[in-house]
Amino acid sequence: MTILTTVSILALIVVSVIALGLGILIAGTIMRRSIVRKSQHILKETISEAEVLKKEKILQAREKFLQLKAEHENYVSEKNSKLSIAENKLKQRESAFSQKAEELQRKQNEVNAIRDNLSSQLEILTKKQAELDKSYKQQLQQLETISGMSAHEAKVQLVETLKTEAQADAQAYVKEVMEEAKLTAGREAKKVVVQSIQRTATEVAIENAVSVFPIESDEIKGRIIGREGRNIRALEAATGIEIIVDDTPEAIILSGFDPVRREIARLSLHKLVTDGRIHPARIEEVVAKTQKQIEQEIIEIGKRTTIDLGIHGMHHELIRLVGRMKYRSSYGQNLLQHSKEVANLAATMAAELGLNPKIAKRAALLHDIGKVPDNEPELPHAVLGMKLAEKYKEKPEVCNAIGSHHDEVEMESLISPIIQVCDAISGARPGARREVVESYIKRLNDLEELALSYPGVVKTYAIQAGRELRVIVGSEKITDAEAEQISHDLSKKIQTEMTYPGQIKITVIRETRAVAYAK
Repeated sequence: MTILTTVSILALIVVSVIALGLGILIAGTIMRRSIVRKSQHILKETISEAEVLKKEKILQAREKFLQLKAEHENYVSEKNSKLSIAENKLKQRESAFSQKAEELQRKQNEVNAIRDNLSSQLEILTKKQAELDKSYKQQLQQLETISGMSAHEAKVQLVETLKTEAQADAQAYVKEVMEEAKLTAGREAKKVVVQSIQRTATEVAIENAVSVFPIESDEIKGRIIGREGRNIRALEAATGIEIIVDDTPEAIILSGFDPVRREIARLSLHKLVTDGRIHPARIEEVVAKTQKQIEQEIIEIGKRTTIDLGIHGMHHELIRLVGRMKYRSSYGQNLLQHSKEVANLAATMAAELGLNPKIAKRAALLHDIGKVPDNEPELPHAVLGMKLAEKYKEKPEVCNAIGSHHDEVEMESLISPIIQVCDAISGARPGARREVVESYIKRLNDLEELALSYPGVVKTYAIQAGRELRVIVGSEKITDAEAEQISHDLSKKIQTEMTYPGQIKITVIRETRAVAYAK
């Protein structure tokens, strides 16, 4: 029973395996047929797409061919039209050349006829010239026989006579021309000068030695003076300007001959009053900042002046010196205003005379820079200005015009006398200068320079219209006894070397400061 069961199970397994194999075989056959059908379908689609693509490419190629053919035909027709135009022009030129050739041939025939006529006339003239020569020789022999002189001797005598007469006539003519030239030159020079003056308008400049600082109330006066006058003393020591606080309502007087110092003092006071903090340390800080601000403003003034006058390419140090002119005066005439006036006059005059107005304007603007250097050596300002211009690579004619405008240097160009004349015109205007102010400022400058010549002196300030001289010495270099000695020696030297009205008070200040920082 068990054996039969086992056999039946095996038979069942065999039958199952066979059935499974047959199923797999049938499924593979069906799948192969399906794949073959799909492949055939894909192949047909690919062939049809290829045919469509082929037709499209053929159509595109045909269109491209037609387009190229049309372009080629247009190009050929354009070339043909150009060739026909060129052929027409060539035919026109050939016809013109043929006409010119015919004209030239006709003119050549006329020239040949004229030449033949001239040849015949030349032969006639030659015969007549021979006859004239023969007649001239006969007459010459007769004259020599009559006068008893040879032809050469007569010619020499005639030449000498004509030469003497010509010299006399020439001398008379030259004298007449010179006199006329002098009259004309004087008249033209006056005309140029008058036109230059008329075409240059300027202001009358008046320089003062005081500035008025307005204040809102008398309370501010007390704050400016400070406790026991310490604020006003600090301000005067820092700026070198005498500050007069009197009964004048709502005003403080700033007195000093140096306009730069007065401007620094005025701006510093304005900042201090606006800020409200007024004490010695703050005063020194504000004055130092204001000094830097004034230096920057000086440079801006110089740049603006050169731009207004149309002057370019000037060295920055010369521009700074031009800006400093605003705070300097010459016999009461503002130096910058004077230099601008001379520049405009010189440009006008140079243009009238046919010279370069730009070079004239440049030399005129710089002609007085020797008056405003930081250090003032013992040289005339014209020579010093010329050396500064040479140092900063100005043109030779500009340097010569600067150095020669007061005849310290010989003039070498036509620009130099123009600068000299324009400088004289500007200074000679009615109301342009005031000799009293200039002599006053010169006396104060000499007073400060005299005190600065002592060793150990740091700063000097002439205040109270020159009636007081304040001398600040370095505490590390000068002792108290030496400070007293400097005061005594300086008073004696001023008495012997300077001329001044009244008396001068000499105050020598020696100050010691100890500074430390808490961190």
